[in-house]
Amino acid sequence: MRRSSVRTRTTLAATVVVGVALLIAAVALVLTVRSSLHGAAESTAEQQAAAIAGQVDDGGLPAPGEADDEPDDVVWQVTDAEGRVLAASASLNGGAIPTEDGERARLSGGEHPYLVVTEDTAEGGEVAVAVSLEDVDETTAALALPLLLGLPVLVLVVGATTWLVVGRALRPVERIRTEVERISGSSLDRRVPEPAARDEVGRLARTMNAMLGRLQDASERQGQFVGDASHELRSPLASLRQAAEVAHAHPHALPEGELAETVLVESERMQSLVDQLLALTRAGEGPVRTPRTEVDVDDLVLAEVRRVARSGLATDTTGVGPGRVLGDPLALGRVVRNLVDNAARHAAARIAVSVAQHGETVVLAVDDDGPGVPTADRERVFERFVRLDEARARDAGGSGLGLAIVRAVVAGHGGSVAVESGALGGARFVVRLPSGAS
Repeated sequence: MRRSSVRTRTTLAATVVVGVALLIAAVALVLTVRSSLHGAAESTAEQQAAAIAGQVDDGGLPAPGEADDEPDDVVWQVTDAEGRVLAASASLNGGAIPTEDGERARLSGGEHPYLVVTEDTAEGGEVAVAVSLEDVDETTAALALPLLLGLPVLVLVVGATTWLVVGRALRPVERIRTEVERISGSSLDRRVPEPAARDEVGRLARTMNAMLGRLQDASERQGQFVGDASHELRSPLASLRQAAEVAHAHPHALPEGELAETVLVESERMQSLVDQLLALTRAGEGPVRTPRTEVDVDDLVLAEVRRVARSGLATDTTGVGPGRVLGDPLALGRVVRNLVDNAARHAAARIAVSVAQHGETVVLAVDDDGPGVPTADRERVFERFVRLDEARARDAGGSGLGLAIVRAVVAGHGGSVAVESGALGGARFVVRLPSGAS
């Protein structure tokens, strides 16, 4: 059964269940009808016996010829205390009725059994009435025969109907399976057919198409990510190779220490890019999986501002107030660092950072006095490897991953990030995080 199809198992199960139910119902029907007819015959015999016993007690015996009003299948006899027959139905033809109450017996010359009912008389005698069970047997046989012939036919009809209905219901599933079998990594644009019916199969098809859409988007993003990462790594690798080739071909052409400095700078670029890629990959895996702790966002901000202030950039932290959230300290620290570094990279001379708590939300804002972000690019700036300052040298610009990491980490913490026009005339990045602090 485990190897058989759903169609076969369903048909067999339906056939067995219906067959057993019909068999039980048929047996119960036959027994109920037979019991009802048997009770009616017994009631008739009891009434007849009581009437004859009353007549005997009144001092008279019924004559055999006086039983014309009785059914043809009812016979009786009256016996005295010693068992001698005093009177009997003419149809007995000298025969005798067994005098045991409730006995199913055959009378002499009779082809069918009789039900015997007895009634005692006042003088110690007994009245015995026998009712033929011919009608009971014939009615039972007449009912059982069509049931015996009809039940198998009905079970076959149920089985065939179930086979056809289940096959029709599973036909879309087979089409879906066939289409899914044809889908590979290079053909994620294919979709399974969606049946018109809005049932479980229809919901399955729509869910699978939605899943295929997500897989296609993920595959396209992965391809773009790999291409962009390869492009970003090509620049420092080319610089390293160029410096190495010059040093190899002309050992004294480079000033002393320049090769080592080139290797150090480019290796730091590659290390930073790899770190950013790993951070973005971890942030894109879904909600933060590390144990969440209480994090003081204001402490993270002040530490990062002190770091960039050493470069001589003017910083304003007057708007930094207490703000505590539940989250991953390392991931949130990277959010703050990326926003501060982005502001410092684009600022002309000044940045301003503020932290405030509004109800259940902690708001972090980072402003700079740079050129700002055009309205049309304020959503695109959070995408991977997007730079709005492509004309600048890559050494001066970032990797194009910092803001993508910010959005991924903030989303993983249940927050949001947006860019708008700032009070300093440049860009203003605003992060909103649920406080979650006790």
